[in-house]
Amino acid sequence: MVSTATSSQKPDDMEWSEVAQLGLRYARIPLALLCVEAFYWFLTMPSDTLAPIQVSEAYLWNAITNFLYGEGASTLGMHNGWMTRIELNHPDFPGTFDHIALYVSDECAGVHEMIFLSTLVAMTEGVPQKLKIRSILVMCAIVYVLNLLRLVVFYPIALEDCAALPNDAACLTGMWEWHTMVYKWGFMVVLVGMWVAWFWLVGGPARTLDASYGTPGEWRLTIRRAPNQLQIALMVLAALLIASAAYNVTSNTEAMDAKATLDTCYSLDLISSECGQAQNRWDDAIGYAWSLSALGILCAGVGAIEVQRPDENGLWPARKATVGVEASLEPKVPTSRHASKKKGSWKKRSSEEE
Repeated sequence: MVSTATSSQKPDDMEWSEVAQLGLRYARIPLALLCVEAFYWFLTMPSDTLAPIQVSEAYLWNAITNFLYGEGASTLGMHNGWMTRIELNHPDFPGTFDHIALYVSDECAGVHEMIFLSTLVAMTEGVPQKLKIRSILVMCAIVYVLNLLRLVVFYPIALEDCAALPNDAACLTGMWEWHTMVYKWGFMVVLVGMWVAWFWLVGGPARTLDASYGTPGEWRLTIRRAPNQLQIALMVLAALLIASAAYNVTSNTEAMDAKATLDTCYSLDLISSECGQAQNRWDDAIGYAWSLSALGILCAGVGAIEVQRPDENGLWPARKATVGVEASLEPKVPTSRHASKKKGSWKKRSSEEE
């Protein structure tokens, strides 16, 4: 009796090409986060780029502090031309004026955290688009409130420590440690925790698994062939923003004066307040140029690039149009009047043909 052994491959085995494809599929999230970080860095190079949000945070911070700790506990003032300066007041606080001067910078506005969390939600596979948009709006509102609470906590921390060490600058150490802890890793833990909780609540594991076993081409980016008026307007706006960025560092009078002053300070090796102000003005001019360029590139991308999805038959829009054109251009079989079946009397027919 002869027995033959047949080799069979396990159904769960994956080829290296499939592993690479799966790895690239999930590498989109960190790649998207890197792109978003770069965009945010370009956007916030100049100071007070997010001034409207900064002003709203400062206004609410001042109002809540005065409501919780008494009128006069906080004072709202100007910083770099914007109402973003907060002075926390108490007799035990160090300094001649018994106050702690702070201000809401663009980093303190919480937009960085909002963009990070929105990118995580947007890149999650298998979740409907409308659910993603609603989730992003709710999460950004939560981040805004949490960031505001972080600022409001400054006053009680400083008040408790300075009551033990009145008029001593060392009493502010606890407040700065709280700020550093939240800024460095506290918010990161909160953001990731929010995304994980949302991921489980919307059934993310099952949705992502279904998307992984679905068709590989769920969407693709292509250049728009027939942009509408809004998309053309975005591309025109992109050109204007990039032109404004170039103008800001080549022809802007204030920036050019600051650059000339800065060149003089460098050549003569001068150190003065005027040189410092010129350095700040020139840095802001460069930063605004980068910010305008980043916004211009974003507008150009939205206006010129189209996200395409296949239909229920698996055909892409361009392919579907091509199939329709090919169907309409199919050559028809030539017909001859001699090949057609003749009807009627032969006498009448012969007279008509003559």
